[in-house]
Amino acid sequence: MVSRRGSSAGPDPVALIEIDLYGELMIAATGAAEERLSPDRIDEVLRVVRFRRPGASGDADV
Repeated sequence: MVSRRGSSAGPDPVALIEIDLYGELMIAATGAAEERLSPDRIDEVLRVVRFRRPGASGDADV
């Protein structure tokens, strides 16, 4: 288990989430037909949600 520096309170929840997300990317990469995952596919695997400001013009994501 990963523990916080200077703490014996248990595993670092952020580190565990990062490890889980990295694993999801590795699984997606091994099953991909292309050599590299596209940025859009990475966002899909990591469940990235892009928000747009109301009334904003253009393709600017927030």
